[in-house]
Amino acid sequence: MEFMGSSYDGDYNNGRMEGTGEYTLPTHTRYVGEMKDGVFHGKGVLHFPNGSKYEGTWEKGICKEGKYTFSDGLEYKETDWDYCDGKDRRFYSERCNGLKPAGESQVTDQDPPRAIPDGCYDSGDGFYDPSTRVVKDYDGNFLRNADDQEHEWIVRTCRKSWDEFIGCCPRSNTLEEKVSKR
Repeated sequence: MEFMGSSYDGDYNNGRMEGTGEYTLPTHTRYVGEMKDGVFHGKGVLHFPNGSKYEGTWEKGICKEGKYTFSDGLEYKETDWDYCDGKDRRFYSERCNGLKPAGESQVTDQDPPRAIPDGCYDSGDGFYDPSTRVVKDYDGNFLRNADDQEHEWIVRTCRKSWDEFIGCCPRSNTLEEKVSKR
């Protein structure tokens, strides 16, 4: 396991993970729960690095049922999902805590929003650098290489760091020039 970058702390039976324990993947996702014959089996929780979690029941390594909870506490529902639908586009934190006063926009569900490194995008699970096509988690650890489809989606839809210079755009026909020509 150590060669693959994962680790396990828990019960063993005949040299295999069995009983209860904590299995940590190379991506820092942690499974805490029941194991049998070296795989997830029984009740357990996957804790993701971004603070979200998936509570489920596994059978021979395959999740049979469960529920996903975002890091802000919002529980995902497959049916009757009224969050971020066409009628209500507020963030979950705005729904729980109310809207900010006029002039203080909230651009992400995290307030204040994360600072994005120069030239990068916030892809939701980390930062994406389009020049290297690599997604790293918010702590700077490698997550994945983006394929063409993911690259296009991130560049089209995700929040980007500020990389433009804003300044005065000189005009050739300013008021002073018009007055002086008279």
